[in-house]
Amino acid sequence: MTLPPARLIYGCMGLGGDWTPGQVTTAAIDQAAAAIEAALSIGVSVFDHADIYRFGKAETAFGEVLKRTPGLRERIEIQTKCGIRLDADHAPYDLSTIVARVDDSLARLGVDYVDTLLLHRPDPLLEPADMAAAVADLLAAGKIRALGVSNMSGEQIAFLQRETPLPIVVNQLEMSLHRHDWVDSTVLVNHPDAAGNTFPHGTLEYCASNGVRLQAWGALAQGRYSGAPAPTRTAADEAASALVHALAEMKNTTREAIVLGWLMRHPAHIDPVLGSSDPARIRACADAVNQAAAMTRDEWFALYLAARGRPLP
Repeated sequence: MTLPPARLIYGCMGLGGDWTPGQVTTAAIDQAAAAIEAALSIGVSVFDHADIYRFGKAETAFGEVLKRTPGLRERIEIQTKCGIRLDADHAPYDLSTIVARVDDSLARLGVDYVDTLLLHRPDPLLEPADMAAAVADLLAAGKIRALGVSNMSGEQIAFLQRETPLPIVVNQLEMSLHRHDWVDSTVLVNHPDAAGNTFPHGTLEYCASNGVRLQAWGALAQGRYSGAPAPTRTAADEAASALVHALAEMKNTTREAIVLGWLMRHPAHIDPVLGSSDPARIRACADAVNQAAAMTRDEWFALYLAARGRPLP
């Protein structure tokens, strides 16, 4: 099954102010507006939320920007997630109240529907039939148009898919040049080094075979290779950073475009989620699609091996 080409997604976790409950300030709304405008300026049309981001304030700030910008809702896709609870009085993972959680998100966003609902993390007490019934109710009410998951393995997706006729079309995972265990899982088959890899083996293959788009959160690796300070840096980090910088110089582009282009060059058609709220850094990602198309096999492997810090078997 051939998936559409990879595209950039804007992740809204950084919008809305600090990580405390409360009201959204005018300054936070202005910050959100600037970040959204920067994302739109580089061709982003998909905006990623979760009901927990900034205790709901990310969705609220985004909704205020939609009010300020007539016609914007019709030009974009919005996805949100539910399934994690931040309040200490509740279980941390809870997919038993999906309909209520979506209603809350719609109210904060000020919209009638989200294009895609993602189940944020596996809930060990989830009854799949209850999940399917909730999703069916949301679909029938026009509150969602598609279903996805986040942080799930191929087997977990297949398990849920057996309960619902609505295709699961997205799986969002941490994937980056730094978090490259997803690549290791495909190349270390039948090798002792595979024993230390915790990435769910076969997930890439399941998603590719079943039309599930992979979205990568943490795609820029917190700027590890593009100039941001890191608390600790390994020799592999230094080597990969130097190579990213050299390739960016050679190709007259940004380091962000090289890092994201590496992800997007993979045949899984991975959609990177941009998590920065800095408009300049968002705009620095503009050339990623072109860099993915131009990246050679040798360049891709050179970046991978530099980030691994050790040779392949």
